[in-house]
Amino acid sequence: MKQLTAVVLTRNEANHISACIESLFSWTDAVVVWDSGSTDATCDLAHLAGALVVRRPFDDYARQRQAALDTIASEWILFIDADERATPQLADEIGAAIHHSGMAGYWIPRRNFIVGHEMKGGGFTPDYQLRLLRRNKAKYDLAREVHEVVQLEGREGHLTEPLIHLNYEDWTQFHRKQVVYARYEARILAQRGIRPKPHNFVLQPAREFYRRFITLGGWRDGLHGVRLALLLAWYYGFVPYWLLLKNDNGE
Repeated sequence: MKQLTAVVLTRNEANHISACIESLFSWTDAVVVWDSGSTDATCDLAHLAGALVVRRPFDDYARQRQAALDTIASEWILFIDADERATPQLADEIGAAIHHSGMAGYWIPRRNFIVGHEMKGGGFTPDYQLRLLRRNKAKYDLAREVHEVVQLEGREGHLTEPLIHLNYEDWTQFHRKQVVYARYEARILAQRGIRPKPHNFVLQPAREFYRRFITLGGWRDGLHGVRLALLLAWYYGFVPYWLLLKNDNGE
């Protein structure tokens, strides 16, 4: 059984996949690209870069990751996105962690770059993600379809070296992804029996803006931070409730 396998979830990531695999290939036992129906050159490029490609139809993110945990025979699984890069320093830290640890999983910080700007606040730094998992001690909460939650049987630790996250190359990509997230959030609210009230359309966006810009320090990113706080207040504070209202009205 391999000790460490890197798993990259993909769909149409031809622009990123080769560089992502290159950042993993020399220090992991295997790289598996877990693809959900790419129509571009993602799978071909992954093969050329030396990765194993597994094709699985997409249902949601939690089930995609859980399927990888259930399938891959490796003591440790490192989940990484195609737009993320592992540095040599992170590789060394992961190697030491899995060789001398009784942990069930590790949180890894990320340096987020949004439309070319490295974020200093707004919840985007240090942006810890629970991505390094001891396979037989981890299970995804299948009720969370997006922004997945991992349940660990055992202790968890925090690494210090970050992943480089080339998050959102342009604003079109940002808006497209946020619409998807807002729809997921609306579904979660509906499943909880939450119904929209008039004050939600004012208070929820205001709270999200305050959280992003003040509490989480989005002001550190200047006008870029203002723009992101406003957009996230719209997509997380207003749009999910608007979608709930439309659903209630049968639209």
